[in-house]
Amino acid sequence: MSSGFNTDVQHGDQTFHVQTEDRGPNPYIIDTAVYRNGRILYRRSSDYQHFAKSAEFNAEDLRERVEEQHRCVIDDLRSGDLDAEIAAAAEKSAPPTGIEVQLLNPKSWLTGGKISLDLEILRRADRKPEQGAQVQALIEGAHDTPHPGTSDDRGRAKIEFPLPALGKGDLTLVIQARAASGNDEIRFAMRAKPKAPPAGPAT
Repeated sequence: MSSGFNTDVQHGDQTFHVQTEDRGPNPYIIDTAVYRNGRILYRRSSDYQHFAKSAEFNAEDLRERVEEQHRCVIDDLRSGDLDAEIAAAAEKSAPPTGIEVQLLNPKSWLTGGKISLDLEILRRADRKPEQGAQVQALIEGAHDTPHPGTSDDRGRAKIEFPLPALGKGDLTLVIQARAASGNDEIRFAMRAKPKAPPAGPAT
């Protein structure tokens, strides 16, 4: 295995680390990876099996191939040719942001004409509780106003209110959460039970 190459490259306002290694002889691959903040955002590999099994193969030529690939990736990085691929990879590998609100009692939140919502608000990045998130709930399509709440140190909040006058049309339970790290909303369609048909005349 030949020695590898490592270079820090400044491109725009970002610093990348380019590393190239010979991974032969199993497999016969020259591998170059472009890192930023410890994450691989671009990789280029080339197979040199044909060269390795030829009579012309020698360690010095292999080292030159490794160095040449390393230099080519650096040139492409500096010229901006890799910008689109790196941006797509960075977006894909970035940790999730914002918050997520969850209804913990989806099957029992409406009982006897009373709405009781057990909520949990978590940060998406680390799945830890979001304290102090402002939450509110309402029945969209009904004669209703928002009912507020605030998450505690466990990320939990409870909102209770009587079932409002429903009116006609589609109804939706809407739960919203807002915090410094982001916002989230969940919606549950409410389906009214069909009325029984009127009894026909006795025969």
